[in-house]
Amino acid sequence: MKLIDSHAHVHDSKFDKDRDEVIQRAVESGVSQIITVGTNEETSLQAIELAKKYDNIFVTVGLHPLHLFECSECGEEEQIFEEFDYKKYLQLASNGNVVAIGEVGLDYHHFGTNDDVEKIKEKQNKVLIKFIKICNEVNKPIVIHCWDGYDELLEILGSNIVEKRGVIHSYIGSWKNAQKFTTLGYKIGLNGIATYGESYDKLIRNIDLEDLLIETDAPYLPPRPLPRENRCEPKDVKLVAEKIADVKNMNVDDVAKQITKNIKELFDI
Repeated sequence: MKLIDSHAHVHDSKFDKDRDEVIQRAVESGVSQIITVGTNEETSLQAIELAKKYDNIFVTVGLHPLHLFECSECGEEEQIFEEFDYKKYLQLASNGNVVAIGEVGLDYHHFGTNDDVEKIKEKQNKVLIKFIKICNEVNKPIVIHCWDGYDELLEILGSNIVEKRGVIHSYIGSWKNAQKFTTLGYKIGLNGIATYGESYDKLIRNIDLEDLLIETDAPYLPPRPLPRENRCEPKDVKLVAEKIADVKNMNVDDVAKQITKNIKELFDI
C-alpha cells in the first residue's frame, strides 16, 4: 500500500530528537512522500530547509489565522503574532519544493472574552483573500484551515476563485457543507479526527473517493486505535485510509491508490 501524508508538520520541534527516524519509519510503512506545512514565516522557512535535505518532502508556506492576532485562548505554540506581509509570502511561495499555499484560513473558535471578535474576523478574511491572490500569482493550490467559519469560507471561496483550487484541511464539518466545497472544486482532507467515532461515517460513506485527501497533521491528532496522548507520525496516515476503507466497504489498497492519485494531481508531485 503506497500512501502520501498530505499534511504534516515534520519540521516541528517535537521531531527534533528523531526526525530522521520518523521519516524513515514513514517510508518503511509505505508513506513515500510527505507534505510539511508552514504556519508562519519561521516554520515556513524551516519546512523549506527540511525539503532541501529530503527528496520525498514537499512544502507549503503560509500564515495560520491564529497567528494574526494576540490569541489569549491559544496554546503557547499559537501565541506567535505576525503581521502579514504580501511580498514576503510571495517570495517564500516561489521557493523550490513549495507545492501549495497554506495553511491559511479562518479560525473563529479561539476567541477570548476581551477580544474584538468582529475586527479579528475581518482581518482573517482580508488576509485569506490576499493569500488567494498569491496562489494565483504562483499558480499553486491552497491549503485551508477552518474552524467555526465554514459559511464565511464558502462565501469567500465562491467570490475569490483559486485557479488551482485546494483542500479544506482537517475537515470537521457536515456532509452538507462538504458537498458545497466539492462543488466548488475543493478536496476534503481527513485525518485522525475522522477515526474518533462514527460522526464522520455519513460523510465518508457519501463522498466520492476522488474528492478526498488523507493527512495526519502530525505531531497532532493521532488516529485511533493509537492513544490520544501519542505523538502522531506520518506513518499513521494508513489508519485514516483504513477507516475510510472500512466505512466504504472497500479494499484499503484501492482507497490508497485513488487518494494518492488525488494528492499527486492536486499538488503536482
